[in-house]
Amino acid sequence: MSSPVRQMTHRRLPPLPGVAPHRRQTQRSPAADMVITGVTCNPALVPHHSSRSVHSSSTMYARSPGDLIKDQRSNWKNCVQSKKWRILQDLTKDNTTNKARVFTELAACAAESVNADGHNLYLVDEQNQLFLASKSSRNQRAPTACVGRIEPRTSLPAYVAYTKESLLTNSLLGDPRFPLGMGVETERGVSAIAVPLLHGNNLILGVVELYRNYGSMPFSPEEEEVAEMMLVWADICMEYVEMYNSMMKQRKLNDFLLAVTKSIFQDIVSMDTVIMKIMNYAKKLVIADRASLFLVDTKSRELYARIFDTGRVEEHIPQKEIRFPMDRGVAGHVASTGEVLNIADAYTDSRFNRDVDLQTGYRTKSILCMPIYNRGNIIGVVQMVNKIDGVFTKADEESFETFAIYCGLALHHAKLYDKIRRSEQKYRVAVEVLSYHSQCNDEEYMLTKNVPIPSDIPDILDYDYSPWAIDSDHKPVYVLYMMRDIFKMHSQRFDLDDMIRFTLTVRKNYRNVPYHNWAHAFSVAHAMFTVIKTSEHRFTPIECLALYVACLCHDLDHRGKTNAFMVKSASPLAAIYSTSTMEHHHFNHTVTILQNEGHNIFKHLTSAEYKQILSDIRHCILATDLALFFANRSRLQDIADKGEFSWDNADHRRLVMANSMTAADLCSMYKPWKLQVQLVDVIMEEFWQQGDQEKIKIGYVQNPIMDRDKVNELPESQGDEERSQGLTPMPMMDRQKKNELPHLEVGFLVGICLPCYEVMAQILPETKPMVNGAVANLKKWRELADKEALEKEKEKEREKQTEETQDEVIKEPPVTKPSDDVNVTSEKSTLLPADVLDDSASDTSFLAADKPLPDPPSGRTSNTSVPSEKTVLSSQSEESR
Repeated sequence: MSSPVRQMTHRRLPPLPGVAPHRRQTQRSPAADMVITGVTCNPALVPHHSSRSVHSSSTMYARSPGDLIKDQRSNWKNCVQSKKWRILQDLTKDNTTNKARVFTELAACAAESVNADGHNLYLVDEQNQLFLASKSSRNQRAPTACVGRIEPRTSLPAYVAYTKESLLTNSLLGDPRFPLGMGVETERGVSAIAVPLLHGNNLILGVVELYRNYGSMPFSPEEEEVAEMMLVWADICMEYVEMYNSMMKQRKLNDFLLAVTKSIFQDIVSMDTVIMKIMNYAKKLVIADRASLFLVDTKSRELYARIFDTGRVEEHIPQKEIRFPMDRGVAGHVASTGEVLNIADAYTDSRFNRDVDLQTGYRTKSILCMPIYNRGNIIGVVQMVNKIDGVFTKADEESFETFAIYCGLALHHAKLYDKIRRSEQKYRVAVEVLSYHSQCNDEEYMLTKNVPIPSDIPDILDYDYSPWAIDSDHKPVYVLYMMRDIFKMHSQRFDLDDMIRFTLTVRKNYRNVPYHNWAHAFSVAHAMFTVIKTSEHRFTPIECLALYVACLCHDLDHRGKTNAFMVKSASPLAAIYSTSTMEHHHFNHTVTILQNEGHNIFKHLTSAEYKQILSDIRHCILATDLALFFANRSRLQDIADKGEFSWDNADHRRLVMANSMTAADLCSMYKPWKLQVQLVDVIMEEFWQQGDQEKIKIGYVQNPIMDRDKVNELPESQGDEERSQGLTPMPMMDRQKKNELPHLEVGFLVGICLPCYEVMAQILPETKPMVNGAVANLKKWRELADKEALEKEKEKEREKQTEETQDEVIKEPPVTKPSDDVNVTSEKSTLLPADVLDDSASDTSFLAADKPLPDPPSGRTSNTSVPSEKTVLSSQSEESR
């Protein structure tokens, strides 16, 4: 019964004391219903209940009322616990869980637990008002949406929501705390339990109202306790619901973003394609009607777009680009400030431009505009227009903000893709142009083809043979002779036309530098040909071809600079190849030439053989880096000294090939003395050119010996700096050792050349002439070094006598003339005694016949720097002992 006013309206009076309405005989009492409900909710009790049914029935009325109440409470508690687990199981299986759904389930379970005739669920809205969320009685009228504000002296649920405490009342007539009675009008309600639904921080979420009608027993305190125990799960369930909804929302967002990322990044073909995908996915994410994406032009400070969402079937078709300043419109404001705008009514916002709606006839209602960042900079703005089912919410903003991060990555990669694609096209054009100019032309090809290849060349297998004496125009013919001989040695098929084009193109790709030029490559290839022919077929056919071609191409496109210079000058090659810079470049250039049409001299090899020969060529060319030589030679020497070397061991064979490349590269060091001495000027010229470049690019000359302007007077340099810091400078960097070139040559022969030749002779006895030639040259250099040392002693003695004379008589010091036996006035002094130059002057005809200048000793100008001071000095000390 809701209130006295309502009671008087229906003329209904409460029953007289002691007189209660009689029920039908078939109707069970509330206690019996509770027992049955408790047993039903606890299946484990069923067997015990069945076996003891007769005993329980016969003794139930014989027990005291207190025992009967305890049994009822026990059954209620069992029922409550069962209901809790059932609720949780239902919630875990429910994919549409929300607050109203959870509280409705809890209210129904509570009503069933206390055997209520009906229940009402009231929830609190944002205006702190109660509204009816659900009801159970069919006899009630249609509920009003709003019950009233949360305040006392109104209705029962409002009072309970205000006090946040549960309430049991068996008299709904004229209670001053809630004069309006129950929140929903009922004709027969006489007893009610109202329980508040509280959050963890004492926040009211709603009220559950349980009631019994006229004719039923009133609620007891035990039943109120049961209802409170049931509804205390509201907070726990609500927390679970929020967590569940959050996780499901995040999972859906993650799945969506994964699909977006996969779709966008797998199909980056152009910027327009990426923009169209972003707009389509953005509309799906926030359920918007239209989408726009504007990119930022930082130079002109404008926003521009080429793709437009027209809402028609042919939407997202590229149209004429539009541009507008960054300080206009909603998108301009977002691009300028980085602020996210969520506008519920566009026409009430002064930043909205209505001209677009007037032109298109489309009415803009709500707008969600978000900046797109990349590396902290705004690169674009994406704008959603008109949410289909209302206005854009805070949840839409959060989801869209996450989506905008992926948009920034996609746009950034799309720009990079466009740049790479344009660079690739430019690269193809450049390669096409360079290939045309770097390949031999038809005239060169025909001239070489018309020259007959000799069937035999006398003395070409002699280790003292001078490849520098051959005319430059005839060198390709000699190369073809040696290459043909290697192919025929093992009955390999070859194409002479391809060999001619390959040889001429290789010659054309050597630069006109003093030392690492075509003449040097030819001399190294000849040295390797001599080793191959005299080694009695110890190398396989593939290895022979790889060794010879590697020697011919081992310095392709050499710039006359060391690897250290490439790193110091920040050369692009040093950025590509961190170690063995020039050697990697030589190999890659070799492969490029082989890939040109009509240049593949290995086209008759099988796929496996072609792969193997390229691997061997790479191994051989990289072995010319002196930084790798010391480790390779040490391993090979150790194997040879232990007598473990075997030609059947692939690793041993590769060590021999690597050492053979270094021996061929240093071939000038075992050539006759007169030839070796005349090449000193050439190597010094390349040093000086590098010194000129160091002045320009690096700002100082790393090695004074490379400075042509200071060849007679080396100034304070790196050596002096090192000495001032207590370090010992390298001889080449020490100005005080400018005349010690013979000593440097002795150290180079003892520390590098002879160890290389000796291990070669130990494995291949046929290469013994290399050792003999190097030993003979070492003897000459030692004589010069001893002579230079004697001159130093004489100079010291003269200085000592001069000092003694100056102590006795103070006079002006005499002018010292240059020594007669050392030529220091020549512009390109070799720093060698004049008699040495006179002995070799008669054999200089090859210098005029070959352009550029003949190559100097190979070992002196490897791509790496000369051997370290430690190696040279230790070798000198061992030799002196």
